[in-house]
Amino acid sequence: MVLLLRVSGKRTLLKMNAFDLVVNVALGSLLATVLLSKDVLLAEGVAAFLMLILLPFILAWLSVRSSAVSDLVKAKPTLLFFRGQFLRDAMRRERMLEIEVEAAVRAQGICSLESVEAVVVETDGNITALEPPQTQSRQGTHSALQNVVNFPPHPSSGS
Repeated sequence: MVLLLRVSGKRTLLKMNAFDLVVNVALGSLLATVLLSKDVLLAEGVAAFLMLILLPFILAWLSVRSSAVSDLVKAKPTLLFFRGQFLRDAMRRERMLEIEVEAAVRAQGICSLESVEAVVVETDGNITALEPPQTQSRQGTHSALQNVVNFPPHPSSGS
């Protein structure tokens, strides 16, 4: 198992998205079945392990080449707070409360929501608080928010 995880690369051991979680749980279940069941041949277990290790590689390869596959297997980051306004519709869809957003801001060492430009729930479930840019262009073409759901926010999505 350790050898297969090492061969599969660092991505397997990083923070997981939903698909990675399912694959890792399936790997654990498969390992238990192979070790404990007399009905499963070692060759069958190894073949299943290889399939579960290769499946994320195949999906990653397809995701890079097809936006439809990427949209199917990867979540998109979502804007929850922008320039002093909680985006209630987005928070409801993501099942997030104000106190959770505030706690995430505090955890990043920021004590005031006035000093926060945006708060985003990332694809792995982490919450990121972003301070306002130092330059004049607040929504430049290189904004880290350009691929975030709800950016720029619509007036009706606020409080």
